[in-house]
Amino acid sequence: MKFDYLFRNVTVIDGSGGPEYRADVAVQGDRIAQIAPAISGSAQHEIDGAGRVLAPGFIDVHTHDDINVIRMPEYLPKISQGITTVIVGNCGISAATATMKGSVPDPMNLLGEVEHFIYPTVAAYAQAVEQAKPAINVGTLIGHTALRNNHMDDLYRAATGEEIAGMREQLRLALQQGGLGLSTGLAYGSAFQSTTEEVMALAEELAAGKGIYTTHLRSEFEPILEALDEAFRIGRHGKVPVVVSHHKCAGAKNWGRTVETLKLFDKVREQQDVSCDCYPYSASSSTLDMKQITEDFDIIITWSEPHPEVAGQSLKQIAQSWSLSLQEAGKLLMPAGAIYYNMDEQDVRRVLSYPVTMVGSDGLPNDPMPHPRLWGAFPRVLGHYSRDEKLFPLTVAVHKMTGMSAARFQLPSRGLVKCGYYADLVMFDPQTVRDVASFSDPQQPAAGIEAVMVNGVMSYGRDKKVIGRAGRFLRR
Repeated sequence: MKFDYLFRNVTVIDGSGGPEYRADVAVQGDRIAQIAPAISGSAQHEIDGAGRVLAPGFIDVHTHDDINVIRMPEYLPKISQGITTVIVGNCGISAATATMKGSVPDPMNLLGEVEHFIYPTVAAYAQAVEQAKPAINVGTLIGHTALRNNHMDDLYRAATGEEIAGMREQLRLALQQGGLGLSTGLAYGSAFQSTTEEVMALAEELAAGKGIYTTHLRSEFEPILEALDEAFRIGRHGKVPVVVSHHKCAGAKNWGRTVETLKLFDKVREQQDVSCDCYPYSASSSTLDMKQITEDFDIIITWSEPHPEVAGQSLKQIAQSWSLSLQEAGKLLMPAGAIYYNMDEQDVRRVLSYPVTMVGSDGLPNDPMPHPRLWGAFPRVLGHYSRDEKLFPLTVAVHKMTGMSAARFQLPSRGLVKCGYYADLVMFDPQTVRDVASFSDPQQPAAGIEAVMVNGVMSYGRDKKVIGRAGRFLRR
């Protein structure tokens, strides 16, 4: 038999969480054709993988790449990390199903400008992805804030019964067309006034379509236990799995409280299906939010519409140079983006090593000075946390990025190195893999990622260039 590709002598970490093993892996068309201690056939392309790990392509479960995968289909920030699939539409904001009547509300402006929101249905979005042929696969959640913006004249209030009915109908269609589930961003002003009942009503649409509920909690600060309780109640009401997005305890007064939050997860997991995702950094990034401005930790401004010249400076520096308070300076900078040094490293480690935590980058691709997680999240888990800090074995790290994520988001035949599965594969050097992206120089591809294959097409290699684009739109 002559295969398309044959990886010889690789250490296979198959994504299941099970032990690694030595093997040859053959690829034919878009699938894994054979796995054996030694494959006797030949191949068009043979790759010597001695000393290298072959793993399933990584699945980034928490992204805001909705529009960027279409506008920049090579999408180097993600494929260069070994990511072969992104889940978009997180935090209540999705390009799919969103229509803009006027200016783009916060935080939907993280995705793009008015002219980029041209996908009124999941079908339209899917078609645009297929046409763009990005280097990576794309699956989408449906954003609650996007639905609110379609059906309401004012986002800073609760929705009426009629508006909720309109949102439900649109969500039902979106799920029928392949949307993976519903996401909320209840902490943001544009969704904060929505009641728990409003979200519960939408969650009722998910069970029939076997969708998932993901949520940027109503608060990641002091009221976090109440916010978690609300998320779990919504999941119970809708009879659907819940994923808590980028789980953290934010704000200095909240540091150390992941001990409490994870204890709550333990208790709730006995009764219902709940999990979370996490990015491997102790600083967060979003739009500048007046509620989060504080003296307690550093805040770096990444962009500002009225004052683009201050990008990269701390809010403290800016306020001092303008002889203003932090709040006054913040107001003058809006709309703006910021990196908040608002987490405790021990909390990050606790969440990252929790058994049902997946890895998600939460990178913001339109930031001129993005948080380094956009380019570095996955190799940072493999290199810094698994190899150097020994927080968990490499098999566990890979499972959190592949098999666990594919099962959670119901992506059939992906997330494992297994015969008959799609050939989404990454080969890396376990000794040298690491994140190179830093806060001061964030747009840097990772070290140690040597080959990335998407749907059987070799797409990225050692010279750090995109050499193939075979991504697909993934329907639930």
